[in-house]
Amino acid sequence: QLQFVESGGGSVQPGESLRLSCTASGYGAGNYAIGWLRQVPGKEREEISCISTEGTKTSDATAVKGRFTTSKDRTKNTVYLQMNDLKPDNTAIYYCSAARAVRSFGGVLECGGFETWGQGTQVTVSS
Repeated sequence: QLQFVESGGGSVQPGESLRLSCTASGYGAGNYAIGWLRQVPGKEREEISCISTEGTKTSDATAVKGRFTTSKDRTKNTVYLQMNDLKPDNTAIYYCSAARAVRSFGGVLECGGFETWGQGTQVTVSS
C-alpha cells in the first residue's frame, strides 16, 4: 500500500520561499507520476503540479507557473515542490499523491485519479 509523507511547510512572509518534500513508500512507490495538491477550508483540493514517473516532465497550474518548480529524486522516492515568491493566497495544506490516470503526449503531462493521501503540510503566508 502506498504511503506519502509531506514535510517542509511553515509560516513565511510574502515574497519568501519554501521547499516542500514528499516521500513515497510502499509497493510500487517509484512507479507513479506524483502530483502536488492544496486545500483551503471550504474548498476542494486542487492540483497545482505533477511530475512524471521518470521525472522528465512536469505540469503546473497557471496560478503557480513560473514561481513553483517540481522535481524528483528517484533514488529517494522523493518529490520536491520549490515555492518562490509566496503570496497570501498560497496559504493552504499541501498534499502529494500518486496519479492513477496520466496522459503524456509531446511535451504535455496531464495527471489525475489521485486517491492516496498523506497528512499534508501546512503553508501559511502572512505579513
